[in-house]
Amino acid sequence: MPTLEWIGKDKVINHHQEVPYRVLERRYSFDANGQHDADNGSENMIIRGDNLEALKALLPRYEGRVKCIYIDPPYNTGNEGWVYNDNVNDPKIKKWLGEVVGKEGEDLTRHDKWLCMMYPRLKLLQKLLADDGAIFISIDNSELFELKLICDEVFGARNYVDTISWFKKASPSNDAQFFSNDIEYIIVYAKQKDVWHPSRLTLSEKQLKYYQNPDNDPRGPWNSATYTCNKSKDERPNLYYPIVNPHTGTEVFPKITAVWKYSREQTERFQKDNRIFWGVDGTAKFPRFKKYLSEHEGVVNRTLWHYDDVNHTQGASNELKLIGINGFATPKPTKLIERIIKIAASSDSIVLDSFAGSGTTAHAVLNMNKADGGNRKFILVEMMDYADSITAERVKRVIQGYGEGKNAVEGTGGDFSFYDLGEPLLIGENLNEAVGTEKIREYVWFMETKSPYAPAECDNPYCLGRHNDTSYYFYYEPERITVLDYAFLSGVTERSGGTVIYADRCALGEDKLAQMGIVFKKIPRDISRL
Repeated sequence: MPTLEWIGKDKVINHHQEVPYRVLERRYSFDANGQHDADNGSENMIIRGDNLEALKALLPRYEGRVKCIYIDPPYNTGNEGWVYNDNVNDPKIKKWLGEVVGKEGEDLTRHDKWLCMMYPRLKLLQKLLADDGAIFISIDNSELFELKLICDEVFGARNYVDTISWFKKASPSNDAQFFSNDIEYIIVYAKQKDVWHPSRLTLSEKQLKYYQNPDNDPRGPWNSATYTCNKSKDERPNLYYPIVNPHTGTEVFPKITAVWKYSREQTERFQKDNRIFWGVDGTAKFPRFKKYLSEHEGVVNRTLWHYDDVNHTQGASNELKLIGINGFATPKPTKLIERIIKIAASSDSIVLDSFAGSGTTAHAVLNMNKADGGNRKFILVEMMDYADSITAERVKRVIQGYGEGKNAVEGTGGDFSFYDLGEPLLIGENLNEAVGTEKIREYVWFMETKSPYAPAECDNPYCLGRHNDTSYYFYYEPERITVLDYAFLSGVTERSGGTVIYADRCALGEDKLAQMGIVFKKIPRDISRL
């Protein structure tokens, strides 16, 4: 498989493993009661901070659980006029490059910088993606081919699904030097292509107009399709036969160059079932096949998305203006993201956007939940300072409603909590006591079980829970040294199956531990690193 090389690749190819694990600190929650300090338990999250560290922070709870990921990373066009710097010259990224890549970073081109920035983020996104999930990445031709190559490395070339072309402009750019660039791309990769099953789209209002019921068929509206195929009489002699028009008694043969689509036996069944249409007055030259709306399985997904169906860039800007959000020049249309979610997520899926920008992805999720009563959850990550003033503010207004008079849009309802990146779990080789015991327990549980943590209902306060016939205990106190001894074991009542106990020290010998079916793990040495 072809691979892409660039300056600094050797420094970032495994950098996702070195990213510190930081806990998430909830700052406020928002719901029908407005913004407040109390935790509303919302599963919707907006996270402010470096998306590399934020993605690492999400792993203990969300690894392998995200059904749909959409990202709109910087396109690396060299345009420095946007709020979201699009040439990877943002001071935070430059600082990160200096720390990770080192002196080589001084010689990086903007393409090298962009690849260094994207690679470790894609590695973490791949970990978060569910086995039956998919990632959709917006890009233009500045880095299209480079993105395809590094995605082949991260997700596997076999899991490449397709590249969607979004016709994004309602009118051409008259100041274009060579061509008006009217297309952006969305690259699609599945976590495991053989188990990913995208949903077909429902019919549009325009398509629904073709379904009518001129003969009052009790099965409801239908549309007619051609009864012939593109094979000739010589190629399919068994499909060249006469059909009797029941209205006129006339035998009708297909053209020699385009025979019937269905066998004689099928046609006889269709005739009895009133599925063959001969025109309103029954005198059509050729029959047509009735396809009922109730039997429609959805529209086959295509790779060209027109702005008539998913809106365009100007429409996205107008939408943001109507919401009353200023200072963001490059939003994506809500309808564009809604289409992606319809294809890639079910009504209760988790949808992640780690380059959240103006918050379009959350807007799309809330719209869809309101429309069909779904329970989709969104996770947004935005590293820029406007994460609260633009990203979260948009979501607040969508939940409550916005606009005035005839332009008023009813609120979707819903909720979210806003987070910042907190303390690192580990400082050097030691646990960071400022993190708090419960967050450490959550981390240890995930590293042991790879499953979401729920505080156990157990008499022993150090019990984490039970998973696959193994009980887990985290015997940790910030203010004192803990020792696994007989006194502690007297409080361990659940002993069937295996037992894993974390403590600072152990007073029992290895033979005794083995005899009792206990695995001792030393804090912090034996706490696995993400």
